[in-house]
Amino acid sequence: MEPAFWHKRWADNQIGFHQAQVNPYLQAHWPVLALPAGSRVLVPLCGKSLDLAWLAGQGHRVLGVELSRRAVEGFFQEHGLEAEVSQKGAFEVWRSAEVELWCGDFFALRAEDVADCAGFYDRAALIALPPEMRLRYMRLLADVLPAGCQGLLVTLGYDQALLAGPPFSVADDEVRHGFAGRQVEPLEVLEIIEQSPKFAQAGATSLLERVYRIGL
Repeated sequence: MEPAFWHKRWADNQIGFHQAQVNPYLQAHWPVLALPAGSRVLVPLCGKSLDLAWLAGQGHRVLGVELSRRAVEGFFQEHGLEAEVSQKGAFEVWRSAEVELWCGDFFALRAEDVADCAGFYDRAALIALPPEMRLRYMRLLADVLPAGCQGLLVTLGYDQALLAGPPFSVADDEVRHGFAGRQVEPLEVLEIIEQSPKFAQAGATSLLERVYRIGL
């Protein structure tokens, strides 16, 4: 998607992807990664997610990357945090205690920016990208994050012909291809069509959420 698409979504407050609670898959499966206390965690395309604060509350140093300045501002305002703002390369960096949000294009991220990351978390990044960008995204994660990095990935699966994303449908085979040569471990698959009227009304008979552990 072009940056203008996401800037307009945030400007128009069309942010149905923003969850009003911490993601239950994150809470249930994050301990499986067994990351050391104080380790740094990358959260791509993070928006103003409550998951950022939850990860910080688990003792992690959190590095979120987000295109929309409105989203970044919203996170700190809604949590009553005063951020220090600086510039680092292509990114405007907002920092408060253990949370840093880098405002800019995720694809500008370099290996030296994330060299000390031990983990990553993707709940709504991969499924926000059209097919031509998803492989590039997965390959970038695998290339810039250090060897041994562990991640939690959540995807959606449905009949893409019924709805034009985002969120986009991402097949299991696509995840395995994107992270070829890396560890891809399914942790949970859940049918959620009954909780998803938008998809049911469009004619979908199945909507699967898949949770993976990714080892780089």
